[in-house]
Amino acid sequence: MKRKNESTMSEFLLQGLLIQANQQGMFFALFLGMYLITVLGNLLIILLIRLDPHLHTPMYFFLSHLAYSDVCFSSVTVPKMLMNMQTQDQSIPYAGCVTQTFFFLFFGCTDNLLLAVMAYDRYVAICHPLHYTIIMREEMCLCLLAGSWLLSCAIALIHTLLLAQLSFCDDNIIPHFFCDLAALLKLSCSDTSLNDMVIFTLGSAFLILPLSGILVSYGCIGFSILRVPSTGGICKALSTCGSHLSVVSLFYGTMMAVYFSSSGQSNDKDIIAPMMYTVVTPMLNPFIYSLRNRDMTLALEIFFRNINLFPK
Repeated sequence: MKRKNESTMSEFLLQGLLIQANQQGMFFALFLGMYLITVLGNLLIILLIRLDPHLHTPMYFFLSHLAYSDVCFSSVTVPKMLMNMQTQDQSIPYAGCVTQTFFFLFFGCTDNLLLAVMAYDRYVAICHPLHYTIIMREEMCLCLLAGSWLLSCAIALIHTLLLAQLSFCDDNIIPHFFCDLAALLKLSCSDTSLNDMVIFTLGSAFLILPLSGILVSYGCIGFSILRVPSTGGICKALSTCGSHLSVVSLFYGTMMAVYFSSSGQSNDKDIIAPMMYTVVTPMLNPFIYSLRNRDMTLALEIFFRNINLFPK
């Protein structure tokens, strides 16, 4: 255990991507463009759902909150990364680092739970269409939404409070572009066995349970489709399943890529992998839902026509 030179850490250094000086401008423009697309695309989804009465359904109610969570998720890390690239100052205060860790965990967990809730909504819509409006009534939707946000906040708060109890040594370089919880634990001089146990326990539960719920929901949907002849209502409900399945595959696929590609050492591959689900996935979600969803495509066309971008 690294007890020598133990002190109260005032700041950390975010190593980020090792970019050559002559490529700084290009990468800054690239990540700035991706961040703007993420924010504008997800805000457009929220706006469309608010304006179009046809989208005032439980599925799109949850989608609007997923879009909001994606904006916040990217905003936790990307603006700081862009500022560091522009100013060449890689430092982040201790309090800022702990705060960033909390919100990163908070919005990441929220995304995870909202995807599971949306899968349950599709299960009820397709497998129990006659009882859909009764089961997915407004009170039920609000309870599922509030549960997702509150549970995510509690999980993030537990990890953050445990992190705040740790002491750190002179080594303050974080080999990421954000304050990654696992990287911070490696820098600590304290005993992190409790933190590791909580991460394993809560992390496994938060990953396995929502993913299992999604797989079970779509397993029941597949069985229902094979057992009952297709009807117009089921086909309409299935039109949103393709978009949701694409987002689920992207979200969990990038997370598994991070897990299997992690080497435990500082290299660009271990930095790029988390960038996939913190930057790329929130950016692609609006495209997936707008291009692969008939209702969203129609709402988008009506919106642009109303502001005279697509004249009749």
